[in-house]
Amino acid sequence: MILEYETLKLIWLLLIGALFIGFAITGGFDLGAGALLLLIGKNDTERRLILNSIGPTWEGNQVWFITAGGALFAAMPLMYAAAFSGFYSILLLILIPLILRPPGMDYRSKLPSKTWRTTWDFCLFLSGFVPAFLFGLSFGSLLSGISFYYDNELMPHLTGSFLSLLSPYALLCGIVSLCIILLQGSLFLQIKTTVPINARTLKSARWFGVLFILSFAYTWYWTVFKIDGFQIISIPNPNESFSPLSKQVMTGLGFWLQNYEKFPLGYCAPLSSIAGVIIALVFSTYQRPGYALFFNSIALASLIITAGFTLFPFILPSASHPDHSLTIWDAASSHLTLSWMLIATLLLLPIVLAYTTWVFRVMRGTVTESSHLKKSESY
Repeated sequence: MILEYETLKLIWLLLIGALFIGFAITGGFDLGAGALLLLIGKNDTERRLILNSIGPTWEGNQVWFITAGGALFAAMPLMYAAAFSGFYSILLLILIPLILRPPGMDYRSKLPSKTWRTTWDFCLFLSGFVPAFLFGLSFGSLLSGISFYYDNELMPHLTGSFLSLLSPYALLCGIVSLCIILLQGSLFLQIKTTVPINARTLKSARWFGVLFILSFAYTWYWTVFKIDGFQIISIPNPNESFSPLSKQVMTGLGFWLQNYEKFPLGYCAPLSSIAGVIIALVFSTYQRPGYALFFNSIALASLIITAGFTLFPFILPSASHPDHSLTIWDAASSHLTLSWMLIATLLLLPIVLAYTTWVFRVMRGTVTESSHLKKSESY
């Protein structure tokens, strides 16, 4: 396989983006259902049914997230190092709730004590709510830029604190992410459950769908008119390997629109996010949750594409030292590394996709109280 270095960089940006989209769609079932556990489930049996709906697949869904992290480490090591340093506190806050999920799923029903089960229910709620919010907050921090710089040995140094990541804009992006993940979970539970849980998921879908549209529209306005974007002034040949310190970058209002001005078709992404949610709400109202989940998944994918297209070619902008911002062109691994990784991906990815499709096909159908009793609370 002989591909230009620049082409390989773009391919791996798309592949990593696809992995995050896969996690957002499938992991969105689990995160959303977990975050809705206390809201939708009114008693112990209903909460057990909600957990049974995600029990067979939640572990496999997390593989998308783990694989994305591994691909980021191998394909963009500079981005991995700087991001995991800059977002260390946020990543830790994401990891702790996710760690609570396995014991919560396995041990919740081991004792009949109400206090025991309520405690694990709250842990499972946190395992869905907190990551769903913090993923969006992280994207918001990227768009507003984080404070870091490189020394002469290309060691990243943070100049901001954890509180600097909690800007109003980043918090708003967190709300956007939380709303669409809760909508994804609501639609998934509408498919997997029956009355009365099914009726409650319909109401929650309406609420979170409307909140997503409003918050996303305001976030878009804020991105264009309220925060500084980043623009490259000069950069070496993208088809070569070079230091992140070799380019010149400037910031200014409206700069995040530059890709949309060059490629107006890019506006299809944010428009698809809103349109997908609206169509999903219509199908949900008419009790067609399968179609609703499909269109909301398109909206979720479009939301991530919107963030990526807006940032491109930046992947980690520096608010304190714009010239030190990382782009897809200067953060990638060597040409040989990207080439061998692509060959391995082309061989293994179809197997993963086939297996994932098979699992969801086998586990399709609704979860009822009778099936819950037969399984003896196995999930």
